[in-house]
Amino acid sequence: MNIYTAQYRYSGADRLDITVKGSVYPGNVLAPTWQMVQAIKAGKMTEWDYSVKYFANIVNRMYQPGRAGELDRSAIDNIANRQQTTLVCFCPSGQFCHRILAARMLEGMGFGKYIGERQI
Repeated sequence: MNIYTAQYRYSGADRLDITVKGSVYPGNVLAPTWQMVQAIKAGKMTEWDYSVKYFANIVNRMYQPGRAGELDRSAIDNIANRQQTTLVCFCPSGQFCHRILAARMLEGMGFGKYIGERQI
């Protein structure tokens, strides 16, 4: 899979909203929390701390209560089975953003190659 990132206004067929505001499956598994968004915007959280917390939240979301710790990767598999995807959020292009973290995470998990930011 080819993985791209873009600002929210990108409207291609491969668009996947990963904003906390959107919260729609399967993109919602890659969304940050409101607390994280507010903390980074207010300068109360470093990019490093945000990144660590972001990755931890995604791992926690993949574990479903009542399943004896069984990994539920349905959302990630749904994303990974696409030919191409563009992860979108509201952050300006060229700034620290969770969409880049998500793209790199998917690439690191072996689900595709991060191609880069779409210029729109």
